[in-house]
Amino acid sequence: MKFTAAITKLTVFYVLIVMFISIGFSVAIFQISSNEIDRGLNRQNIMLQNLPPRNDSHLLDDFANLRVQQLNDSNNHLRTNLIYFNLLILILSTFASYFFARWTLRPLEEAIEEQNRFTADASHELKTPLAAMRSEIEVSLRDKSSSLAESKRLLNSNLEEIEKLETLSGALLKLAKLDETNKLEFEALNLDEIIVEAYEKVEGLAKKKSIDIDAKLVSARILGDKPSLTELFVILLDNAIKYSPSGSKIKVKLTSDGKHSEASIKDHGVGIKSSELPHIFDRFYRADQSRNKEKAEGYGLGLSIAKRIVDLHSGKILAISIPGKGTEFIVKF
Repeated sequence: MKFTAAITKLTVFYVLIVMFISIGFSVAIFQISSNEIDRGLNRQNIMLQNLPPRNDSHLLDDFANLRVQQLNDSNNHLRTNLIYFNLLILILSTFASYFFARWTLRPLEEAIEEQNRFTADASHELKTPLAAMRSEIEVSLRDKSSSLAESKRLLNSNLEEIEKLETLSGALLKLAKLDETNKLEFEALNLDEIIVEAYEKVEGLAKKKSIDIDAKLVSARILGDKPSLTELFVILLDNAIKYSPSGSKIKVKLTSDGKHSEASIKDHGVGIKSSELPHIFDRFYRADQSRNKEKAEGYGLGLSIAKRIVDLHSGKILAISIPGKGTEFIVKF
C-alpha cells in the first residue's frame, strides 16, 4: 500500500511537470501564431488603405470585417487544436508517468523487500538457538533432582548454542560491513598465495574428513583486498569440504592469461539441483536435505558474503553442478 501511494504521488508529480511544460509551450505557440496572423492581416490592411480612393468603399469595409472574422476563426481553430493536443499529452503522459514512476521506485521497493526478508530470516535464525537454550534451562530448573553431570551437560549444550549465535552474528556483521562498502582499497596481490593461505585456514577440516585437496595453481597477479579475498576462498573451500563425503577429493585450479584470472573449486559431493542454483547466493538460502547428508551446519550466509566480495572486485562468480556428481564454483577476475 505504501508503494502504491508513492507511485500515485510520483505519477501525479510527473504529469504536472509534463502538463506545465506542454501548456507553457502551447501558450507560446498560440501567442506567436496569433501575432503572425494578425501581422499578415495588418499588412493587407495597409496595402488596401494605400490604394486610390474608390466609390465602392463598402466593399473595403466588408473586406476588413472578413479579415477580422478570419483572424478570430484562425485563433479559435488554433486554440481548439492546442486544447486537443494538450488533452492527448495529458493522457499519454499519465500512462508514461505511471510506468516511469514504477520503474523509478522498483529498485527501492526491491531493496526494502529484501531488507524485510533479511530481517525476518535473521530474527528466525536468532530465535532458534535462544529457544533451545530457554527450553533446556527451564527443564533443568523444574528438575529438582538434577545432578552435577546433568548441569554440566546443560552448560555444554548452551555453549554450543552460544557458538552458533556468535557465528551468525559474525556473519551478519560481515554482510552489513560489505553492504556499506562501495569500494575497497586494492593492492597488487598474488592470487595463488591467497588461495594457499585460505587452504591453510581450513586444512584441519579437510584432514578431519580425510579429504585430499588437489591444487593446480599458476602465478596470478591481481588488484584486490587481501583480507576479503582470503575470506572468499575460505568460504568456498569450507563449503566444498562440508558437502564432500569423507575420503573424497577436491580439485582447486587457478589459471591466468596476464589480464584475466580464473579460479575454480570442484567437489565430488551430492551436487545441487538445477532449480536451486539461481538461489544459492541468496541470503539465508540453504538447499534441501539431499545436500545435507553430511549434516553440514550453517545459516546460508557464506555464499552471500562470497558473492558480495566478488562484486566489490568487479568479478564474476558462478556455480556448475550435477546432482550426484558434485559442484564446481568458478570465480573470474
